[in-house]
Amino acid sequence: MRRVLPALALICATALTATACSDSTSAGGDDTGGAAKTTVDPTARLDGVKLTMWTAQNTVNAPKQVIEAFEKATGAKVDVQPIPDLYEQNVPTKLASGDRPDLMFWQPSISTLPFIQPSRNLLTLDGEPWEAKLGDTEKSLGVIGGKRYAAIVTSPAMLGVYYNKDVFKKAGIAEKDFPKSYADLLALGHHIKDKVPGTAPFYEAGGDKWPLQWQVQVQLTDLDQQWWEGLNKNENKWTDPAVVKAITTYKDKLLGAGLAQKNYRTGTFTDSADALWNGDAGMVLNVTSFQTQIQAKHSTAEIDKKLGWFPVANSGATGLYSPDQTNGVVAFKTGDEKRQNAARQFLAFWLGPDYADYIKTMKIPSVEPSVPTPDGLPQTATSQVAELPKAIGVFQAKAIVAPDLHLALADMIYGKKSPKQVAEWVQGQFAQVAKAQSAPGF
Repeated sequence: MRRVLPALALICATALTATACSDSTSAGGDDTGGAAKTTVDPTARLDGVKLTMWTAQNTVNAPKQVIEAFEKATGAKVDVQPIPDLYEQNVPTKLASGDRPDLMFWQPSISTLPFIQPSRNLLTLDGEPWEAKLGDTEKSLGVIGGKRYAAIVTSPAMLGVYYNKDVFKKAGIAEKDFPKSYADLLALGHHIKDKVPGTAPFYEAGGDKWPLQWQVQVQLTDLDQQWWEGLNKNENKWTDPAVVKAITTYKDKLLGAGLAQKNYRTGTFTDSADALWNGDAGMVLNVTSFQTQIQAKHSTAEIDKKLGWFPVANSGATGLYSPDQTNGVVAFKTGDEKRQNAARQFLAFWLGPDYADYIKTMKIPSVEPSVPTPDGLPQTATSQVAELPKAIGVFQAKAIVAPDLHLALADMIYGKKSPKQVAEWVQGQFAQVAKAQSAPGF
């Protein structure tokens, strides 16, 4: 499931991490983290070397294939240690206590990577043998202050519209009718409402809260890079009229216009997949975790027959990408040069000789253009792969803090906040966390 970071809960963890690390820089020597001086041999013997790797509880099996292959090829041992939920809150707290692994899954975005104090805690990975192999979007992830701190092992989630083909057929919607803007998407919703009575145009999961953000996120794609840079310097605000308008449009022109199912306040992520599959809803706007949910229950042939996917942005037919916890793997400064080099070797093995086997086992897209995405993926998945190179980052990939927009939107759908109050709440949280991180301008 797509994990949304509890921004306010991380304030304390960030402060604790900074305090714990401020009087000790001996773990990794200089700020390069002992960057590799020689070419890494991915399959060199590492008999007697033991590495630890932290994962979230729900991703403990994600590195299983590569670990088994690495252990067989090198003689090393990799001990996977799941961290209790909430992962993104508990990891910084454990680091603050002085505990640290050799390797760890971590979201490689500018809004999340800073929470583990990369310049203090992590090895820099610039110039590693796999870096140049990454696709352009993947290369943009895992970098803070011009230095690479994360290896990108899976593609970021894609945000787009999953649709039920039978519903679209009943409504007379062909591929040529797919929306080329958010306004077109709403018009498509009205068309389904009129032509297919009893079917909700959209399914909204207010019960789980986190999916509420996506309808607003899609509308923020006209804000250019300069605007986001201004936001990150405290020059622009989340209370910008464009943001308030996006929230208002979601409230009035989608929810208020009856384009969501009747129980949108209590709907769940799991039920959204069932509703779309059964034709109770025509469309679901969500990220790749929705794809995973569908693939867990249905075969590729069944999915290809029943569901489709298309991209949409505020003023175009463009997908959005959203960094995920399993996209990035970081390596820690431990003070043990042998283990640090072994961690680098593990990453070189993962994104080198093992990568084709890894993505085939996991049935996921490739982050390396030279390594083909495995055959047999549903068309909904391959459509997302095709859109990734030109996709636009969601605010988790653009803002230095990813505020809990979904929580404020949940208040809005229950009448506790107006769109303007949602924006004000988000701005307040954003500034508070940025200040806790000592971000310039806050």
